[in-house]
Amino acid sequence: MNSFVYENATKIYFGRGGVREHLAEAVQAFGKTVMLAYGGGSIKKNGIYGEVTEALKAAGKEIVEFSGIMPNPTYRKVLEGKKMVQENGVDFILGVGGGSVMDCCKAISMAAATDKDVWKEYWIERGNVDFEPVPVGVVVTVVGTGSEVNGEGVITNEEEKIKTSRNYPRCNPRFAILDPEYTYSVPPLQTAAGGFDMLSHVMETYFSAPDGDNLSDAISEAIMRSIIDNLPLAIEEPENYEARSNLMWASSMAEIGIIKLGKRCDFEAHMIEHQMGAYTDCNHGMGLAVIHPAYYRRICKDGLAKFVKFAKNVWGIPGEGMSDIQLAYAGIGFFPKLVDLIIILI
Repeated sequence: MNSFVYENATKIYFGRGGVREHLAEAVQAFGKTVMLAYGGGSIKKNGIYGEVTEALKAAGKEIVEFSGIMPNPTYRKVLEGKKMVQENGVDFILGVGGGSVMDCCKAISMAAATDKDVWKEYWIERGNVDFEPVPVGVVVTVVGTGSEVNGEGVITNEEEKIKTSRNYPRCNPRFAILDPEYTYSVPPLQTAAGGFDMLSHVMETYFSAPDGDNLSDAISEAIMRSIIDNLPLAIEEPENYEARSNLMWASSMAEIGIIKLGKRCDFEAHMIEHQMGAYTDCNHGMGLAVIHPAYYRRICKDGLAKFVKFAKNVWGIPGEGMSDIQLAYAGIGFFPKLVDLIIILI
């Protein structure tokens, strides 16, 4: 394995009743005013909003609401959030939702703490964060991006037609509450898209150099098998706690940094999808599900041994009577079969 330095600043509360049990205590150290950020309002329909606001009020917090964060958060929305934070003296940002909400909150936390143009200096370029972002915490309601356990944020500039990501450890959420029951009401199509996103995260890391045997790759194989087993089950049985909890933790494990240790992490499929998304506003996970098989068929001959290993260790293809290239293509072919299975279940 290559050399590495590892640190992760996010405290994780995992399991049933996380908001009721931990949120009031988790926000105590972060000032009086909390900006509660969320998306289109589904959290008000499924009861999550009530549980979160009740916990915040129990902690003595004043709540400023920031809603309407879209699936592919825009820089314009970031600037809107910056204005709200500054005008209301917000001490802490609490994002309740999926990756889009979490990513937008991180970008707002930076924009609200500096006069710099964060798009030009921190997303187009990788800048030096020489200031302290507004602290962020998250309550996860949709899994897939793993944004709850890192400092990464994907933002779209609508005017420039650019969608790009940066990872700043100072933007790591101070805490993340992961209650699998909060994902029960996520629609099947969104559950599937999140599953393909997390599977993509692991595959992109797995197929990065170095290719020799290493612990990071062994953990990646286990995570991929878990996603493949549990994603169809979660769609078929939306309130299957074991399936939902395995997917929720797999999402975090894919992006907490553990499997990336000693790896180069070339995320070419993600880069392709980001630009596709900048022009079409397509669902991120769905875009990746389309891109990956075609991309891997194109490159597999240049990394044949790894694709053979992928077919055997992840998809369980024995390979008897098959050449290496046939086995590699067979492993890649199982990804579209998973897509087809999900479509049937939906």
